[in-house]
Amino acid sequence: MLSEVERKIEAAGKALQFIGYTVGEVSAQEFYEYMTGEIFSEDTTTLDDVLGNEYLMVHELVEINELKKMGRTINKRVIVDSPKTVIYDAHFTAMETELNYALHKKDYFWVKTRLRQHKESVLDNDPNLPEESRSRAKTLFEKFRKTLARV
Repeated sequence: MLSEVERKIEAAGKALQFIGYTVGEVSAQEFYEYMTGEIFSEDTTTLDDVLGNEYLMVHELVEINELKKMGRTINKRVIVDSPKTVIYDAHFTAMETELNYALHKKDYFWVKTRLRQHKESVLDNDPNLPEESRSRAKTLFEKFRKTLARV
């Protein structure tokens, strides 16, 4: 399992280079623990879901990388032990990077799908979203909604 995770991390890291995002050192063990660790949301995305989708792989790799850049130790409790604003900052950076990567690949269907999910699950229905993170969530949605309107 960890060898597959390593291969997927390497592939996602190379994909991210195409859009100018550089990933630091993220081990397969860190990725596995992050993906199978404790969470405070109702997210049902599994490790297999992520490993089977290049966009989700990019998203999770960026999220982990951003948390590491903020000094967080990646383990099974990093999400529940970190301030929610830190988790949402990493998530929104990962979402923006994921959507930029999808735009780079001209996968407008993916961008549209993920924006709808973002609106429904974060903007409209997320009881954990800190009030101070709400404006970034809205800005992210509007930025990509406008981008889609131009293509």
